[in-house]
Amino acid sequence: MKKYRIVKLCLLIGLIFGMFLFPTGRLKAQAAEVIATVQGTVSSETTSDLLYLTTNEGKMQIKLDSTTDTSACKILLPDTKISVSVSSGTDGYLHAVKITSNTQTSSVTVDTSASAVVTGTIDKKTKGDILYFKTPQGEMQIKLDTTTDVSGCSVLIVGKAYQITCARGSDAYMHAIRISDTADTSASAATSAASAITPAPADPSNVQTATGSVTGKVTKNTKENLLCLSTSGGEMQFVIDNNTDTRQGMVLTSGNQLTVSYYRGSDAYLHAVSITGVKGDSKTVTVDTSSPATVTGTVGSKSTQDILYLDTPQGMMELKLDTVNSVTNCKVFVSGKKLTVICAYGSDAYMHAIGIAGV
Repeated sequence: MKKYRIVKLCLLIGLIFGMFLFPTGRLKAQAAEVIATVQGTVSSETTSDLLYLTTNEGKMQIKLDSTTDTSACKILLPDTKISVSVSSGTDGYLHAVKITSNTQTSSVTVDTSASAVVTGTIDKKTKGDILYFKTPQGEMQIKLDTTTDVSGCSVLIVGKAYQITCARGSDAYMHAIRISDTADTSASAATSAASAITPAPADPSNVQTATGSVTGKVTKNTKENLLCLSTSGGEMQFVIDNNTDTRQGMVLTSGNQLTVSYYRGSDAYLHAVSITGVKGDSKTVTVDTSSPATVTGTVGSKSTQDILYLDTPQGMMELKLDTVNSVTNCKVFVSGKKLTVICAYGSDAYMHAIGIAGV
């Protein structure tokens, strides 16, 4: 009996010794134990599962797991400088434990009071803090800042669809304020295209028949919902309704000549059925939409049906209106109206407006 007691005692001591030598917590932690921290720049081959990191010693392949801590850096775009703490996995790969950014803080001021929301995919031309973003209206260049809110997306990589809220910065670039994941953009692009057609009657069945027509010049009393026209018979006022067709006469700045077809409503006001402006001869111009710019400003008083004078923080811009394919959130352009315009360079050396949105 004494012999068995000694054997049991030895086994118990061995078990206790083993527990201290190989604690269960330590066994579980080995898979995520940091063995090194590496610094480098993200390579263009990076996907949502595998990080390609260019370092001084060469290019590394690091697995991205669901447990990888990306709270300090979600931007994995080409040429982005990052630090990665890694662990060794049983599959022979290094695994990312935590990713942090090495990007310097920007001193640019961004006007967040006039932001725009765009949906698209990140193009492979993206490098560093300049994001090339493909949208239904064309390609945009958007800067990424250390203050950009990316909490709404998993990681930021080339080829994936996102929704970006952006605004103009003091460096003339559009800056990303907030980025979030989005579904396939094909459906949303089709919806945007359908809803962004240049203003036309909302429901043709509700359009009234014109009972009269008059030509005159816009006066300074004109507002977005009320056209004041100086005619041979005196100043006339026309209510601009949702169903007013303004496609041929959107610019209502003082002095512009317009022809208005109208009817008298039950409220005793004259209502505009259609507004037609005077346009110059159109010429065949090639517009390079591969690298559009987005600008925000107010409508200048010299604007005509052919050229929009946009007063921006950087100065007065002249934007031709012959290639506009979408207008949203506004019916007409009056002096002082705030607009966001997507524009591109034409073969005639002018900037041409492609899309316009009221702010």
